[in-house]
Amino acid sequence: MRCPDLDIDLLRCFVTVTERQGFTAAGQTLGLTQSAISLKIKRLEDLIGKRVFERTSRSLALTADGEVLLSYARRLLSLNDEAVRRMIAPSVHGHLRLGIADHFVPHHLAPILARFARTYPDVQLEVEVGRSQELRAACERGRLDLVIGKRREGEQAGIPIWTEPLTWAAAPDFVLPRGGPAERADGAGRVLPLAMLTPGCMYRDRALSVLANRGIPHEIVYTSASLLGVIAAVQAGLGVTVLGSSSLPDGLVGGLDLPALGTAEMAVFGDTEGRMALVTPLIGLIRDSIAATVSLRSAA
Repeated sequence: MRCPDLDIDLLRCFVTVTERQGFTAAGQTLGLTQSAISLKIKRLEDLIGKRVFERTSRSLALTADGEVLLSYARRLLSLNDEAVRRMIAPSVHGHLRLGIADHFVPHHLAPILARFARTYPDVQLEVEVGRSQELRAACERGRLDLVIGKRREGEQAGIPIWTEPLTWAAAPDFVLPRGGPAERADGAGRVLPLAMLTPGCMYRDRALSVLANRGIPHEIVYTSASLLGVIAAVQAGLGVTVLGSSSLPDGLVGGLDLPALGTAEMAVFGDTEGRMALVTPLIGLIRDSIAATVSLRSAA
């Protein structure tokens, strides 16, 4: 029996409905009516012989089969878009000095750079990983061309590419006592131990402000200039830290019973106007990578 070919257009509609959480919102994104979106989803379900959404008049949720298809659909769309960009993108040559905030590195950097290099083989990439504020300062001095980093609340600079919730992260066996802040591993005291980046980090500032406003006793027990150093300390059980929900690495769990931290926004800074031929696909690759990571984690 010959397997049917999945239609890229139907898959794009399916992913858009999922991400926009509704048929009407997806139609606005794709420039289609709600009935046209419904028809495409029906055609997809008929093609695979399974329902992908549980729909009521008030809610929309993926079925178990829809969850499985979503991860494949995102990968197929990503490969399709990469191939199209590679074929029709204008020839771009040169040297791009790219700064990337370390909060973005653990899951996303390597596959994005690999795909970028395949799409633009004639662009020589020079990548520097560090803290957002330092990288942006280097960009303003002309030492970097573009920076992918965090944008503080209310800031208008840069092109926003992703907004996500911040989460408290800890080792799986880290204990939060009932009705109060965290307890040290040795049982001494009820002060919440924190592992943080050095001063100037937006996530650090947000955590300290939230804890102070809620009157939760806390203490920074470990400080590092490297996010990987902070993650290693938290994996070892020294304390808790704050991460973006898409950057939660193996060996840590999020969603601790602590006050909400709000959201954080990643953006591209620098001379974006003069480099739109590279900035636009770069933003697309970043969004694809983060969306795929979140999807795979939620389905696990």
